[in-house]
Amino acid sequence: MALHAAAFYFTGLASNSRLRAQNFSERGGFKRGFVRAVAVPPLFSTPRPLSRISGFGGAFAGNNSSLETSDSSLVVCFGEMLIDFVPTISGLSLGESPAFKKAPGGAPANVAVGIARLGGSSAFIGKVGEDEFGYMLADILKENNVNNQGMRFDPGARTALAFVTLRNDGEREFMFYRNPSADMLLEEKELDLDIIRKAKIFHYGSISLITEPCKSAHIAAAMVAKDAGVLLSYDPNLRLPLWPSAESARDGILSIWDAADIIKISEEEISFLTKGEDPYDDAVVRKLFHPNLKLLLVTEGPQGCRYYTKEFSGRVSGLKVNAVDTTGAGDAFVAGILSQLATDISLLQDEGRLVEALRFANACGALTVMERGAIPALPTRDAVMNALVNIVA
Repeated sequence: MALHAAAFYFTGLASNSRLRAQNFSERGGFKRGFVRAVAVPPLFSTPRPLSRISGFGGAFAGNNSSLETSDSSLVVCFGEMLIDFVPTISGLSLGESPAFKKAPGGAPANVAVGIARLGGSSAFIGKVGEDEFGYMLADILKENNVNNQGMRFDPGARTALAFVTLRNDGEREFMFYRNPSADMLLEEKELDLDIIRKAKIFHYGSISLITEPCKSAHIAAAMVAKDAGVLLSYDPNLRLPLWPSAESARDGILSIWDAADIIKISEEEISFLTKGEDPYDDAVVRKLFHPNLKLLLVTEGPQGCRYYTKEFSGRVSGLKVNAVDTTGAGDAFVAGILSQLATDISLLQDEGRLVEALRFANACGALTVMERGAIPALPTRDAVMNALVNIVA
């Protein structure tokens, strides 16, 4: 199984670089021809301010989909797919890092691949550039058994890039190249609505809400899913440098909060959304539990996670591992829990079985931090089962 991971060494920037002409051929289900060069966009885009989305979080939240949806176990993941460049040496700034490992990433795409690696059924909907990186990402989805028929190519924008600084403890800081990148330009008319309607779960983040036209495409896709009785899964995945301001990020994330059936959030995101309240206080967390929510998950890194439903709540310990790179750990956790909920939604009503499912999800996250990059590190089901037996919680 090819992961397309490589080390990149930067010795200078060539001027007037061109992408080579390519013969037409079938690759990853798409025809490819000459790809024209586009100027590398500047750092840190300045997107249009995000206004609160009226109707979706309110009116659609009232459409409370039942626990019994379709017979499908398909999870459709919507949003960004990009290239992460991860330093080969931890603890250095981006400027000091001598080399970077190229790794496919993007939270929704990570979840899609994670589910497929675990033996589940997944699809990805999003947009990449009509460039070498875009075709590489389409290939990676296909090689990992992710349905990529909802993927679109933009001839006028590049695939997004993110350079990731790794501290010695494996935690990260990001520098993004997208102004605009192709993922921001997905239009409502480009959506594959049939595959959305076939899903058991529709999963998304908040980055796709930052700018138009992707914001409208996101809302339309979620509405179609809700109307079809598909469960909505939301991981805000806060990336403040991509938003115009902290306030617009908070408003944007909360604007679709009440529509979700399942929400996964981190401790830091709780503090951000509640403007500094204690993320370890159950009363604070419960403020984020809206009436139609079926499951709220709080990830705590190596400590594991907390879970909240209307009927019960608790904590599940994580596994003790040596962290190399935490990129993708939360996405692996989401893949772990959604892969099981997609085949048995009744887990949401049985605390004992839900705890076992979350133990599995914690192991998925733990194994992912032991390697650099997100998609290259996502575990198989066998690896997770082995870790649950052999690694101490």
